[in-house]
Amino acid sequence: MKLHVRVMLANERGEEFMGAGLLQLLDGIERRRSIAQAARAMNLSYVKALRILARLERNLGRVLVRRQKGGATHGGAELTPAGRRFARDFKRLHDGTARLAQRRFEPFRKKYGRKK
Repeated sequence: MKLHVRVMLANERGEEFMGAGLLQLLDGIERRRSIAQAARAMNLSYVKALRILARLERNLGRVLVRRQKGGATHGGAELTPAGRRFARDFKRLHDGTARLAQRRFEPFRKKYGRKK
């Protein structure tokens, strides 16, 4: 028996706007310096990635990704300092929550898990 922990942020209306998948997208943007390439690596359309990022920024009320238009230099994107801090802090929240949940789950698993 395993415990799967899903950490999501939601707005006041209960609409989820941040989770592990979006953290992966932010990390990909930071590493690849491109929204399109980060989205492609996740099998996500560029348009959907833009929509997800816009919803995140709207809910947080701050810009997390700096975009540069294409052209001769082919544009690009990078996380703003606020974006890097947010991604780092959300990862800490996610990982810490998962560790805490796993510790709390262990006695339950021992009590109810399948005997070998």
